[in-house]
Amino acid sequence: MLKKIIRFVLVVGMIGLFIWTLIYLYQKSEETPMVSTTSQAEKATIIKKTVANGSVVPRKEIAIKPQVSGILDEVYIVAGELVTKGQLLAKVQVIPDMANLNNAENRLKQAKIALNNAQQDFDRQKKLFDDEVISSADFQRFQLTYDQAVQEKQASKDNLQIVREGAIQKSGGIQNTLIRSTVKGMILEVPVEEGYSVIEANTFNEGTTVCMIADMSDMIFEGKVDESEVGKIKVGMPLLLSVGAIENQQFDAILKYIAPKGVEENGAIQFDIKAEVKLQDSLFIRAGYSANADIILDRADSVMSVDEALLKFDDEGTYVEVEVGKESFEKRYLETGLSDGIRIEVLSGINWEDKIKSGEVPANEAATK
Repeated sequence: MLKKIIRFVLVVGMIGLFIWTLIYLYQKSEETPMVSTTSQAEKATIIKKTVANGSVVPRKEIAIKPQVSGILDEVYIVAGELVTKGQLLAKVQVIPDMANLNNAENRLKQAKIALNNAQQDFDRQKKLFDDEVISSADFQRFQLTYDQAVQEKQASKDNLQIVREGAIQKSGGIQNTLIRSTVKGMILEVPVEEGYSVIEANTFNEGTTVCMIADMSDMIFEGKVDESEVGKIKVGMPLLLSVGAIENQQFDAILKYIAPKGVEENGAIQFDIKAEVKLQDSLFIRAGYSANADIILDRADSVMSVDEALLKFDDEGTYVEVEVGKESFEKRYLETGLSDGIRIEVLSGINWEDKIKSGEVPANEAATK
């Protein structure tokens, strides 16, 4: 009896498992119904642009160099300090060249000897002139020789002082050993320190830079544009500048320069561009900040637009599928305008209320949304 019961249960179980398997396979074989999703046109500002990489720098950076060679005795400024035109920046201690110093000293000695000799001749001839022994014309020759000797002594003395000290200590004289600012601005860098040897700028040497000064209120963007894009831009175009160090902030700029000649970089021809940056008083931009410039080629503000992925094409033109009933759509051909690669301007063909087919999802997923 027990065996019959067990056999009956096994048979019923196998039949039930078979039926469940058939039902499961039938359900799996049925396709999940799909429903369409839609979207509508939106008001947007569409900007067609190209991007240039570069940095923000001062329009002019002035290198301050000494007028004489020597050792920096004192440095009065630090990077970041604001200076005015004519402000004292540093002082140079002149280290005289031994050969020049020796020549200057010998010249002064010879001038003193010549002056002493001219003085004696002048005194003798003056006495004879006062006694009316010689004429005025004869006396003038000795007067001239004496005056020339006085001038030569003074010139020799000044020359020796220049060789020793780098300047002539006269009232109102130029102090060549004092380095002063030639412009108003901010000190960008001071690459030297007290005790450094510096060289004056001359025909054979550009000289030692004591500091760099720039007007930080007058900044420009310097960047590069690929040859494939340079033909689309022109001077006067607006730029939107994004500075890497300043997040969530853009600066307006105006394109002022496009290089007439390109330079090959990494196998591509690049053209230099420059743009005048409109600064904001509340933000300080440091020299050399990296930046990306969006050069606006064209712009459409607050226009009807759709996602460019919704567009479809056939021989008659560009169209979208607009809902006219439940799961019923019709073609609407569009007249399109400006595109930024993501959204495109719609000039005509649809209304704001039209629902445009954007895709399909399973019915169960649509019900949960």
